[in-house]
Amino acid sequence: MIQSILWGLGLVLVIEGLAYALAPSFMKDLMRRMQHEPEETLRIAGFGALVIGTGLAVLSHALGG
Repeated sequence: MIQSILWGLGLVLVIEGLAYALAPSFMKDLMRRMQHEPEETLRIAGFGALVIGTGLAVLSHALGG
């Protein structure tokens, strides 16, 4: 269980690190645009990511990963 959590966190950091390493100006622009988005829009996007991530984790577990 702990191994899976650490693996997942590591993967998130790799993906986020790649975004900043390969496209720092895009990430800065994205952050600027996010500041102008209503909180409700960000909340809905966060909830959507949470649901998709949970679904992927359950699918991975079901497939034996």
